[in-house]
Amino acid sequence: MATVELKQDNFEATVTGNDVVIVDFWAPWCGPCRAFAPIYEAASEKHPGIVFAKVNTEEEQGLAAAFNIRSIPTLMVFREQVILFSQAGSLPASALDQLIEQVMSLDMAQVHKEIAEEQAKKQAGQA
Repeated sequence: MATVELKQDNFEATVTGNDVVIVDFWAPWCGPCRAFAPIYEAASEKHPGIVFAKVNTEEEQGLAAAFNIRSIPTLMVFREQVILFSQAGSLPASALDQLIEQVMSLDMAQVHKEIAEEQAKKQAGQA
């Protein structure tokens, strides 16, 4: 599967409409971004059930700001609309594969439970 280009108008629908979305924040002038692109594209071919998306930070400065992107490339992984991973810097192919395996093996019911518990604690502290 080829990578999907994300923009302000399709970002939310892509993240909410798919189980797993991996987003590469990049820019055309960025050497490390260009070096990571073939690794990212190859991973998208190996994992057809995952949406691999790219955000051009030059064109989508609002999205980059919303996610506090300070350095590129930055890789962000969403599963069931939860950000599970966010890291600047490119990854070698083996590390990207390992990250995908870890994300897919997570017990998302437990993750959602922990998030709900944290939110309940915060709300109780504000009451």
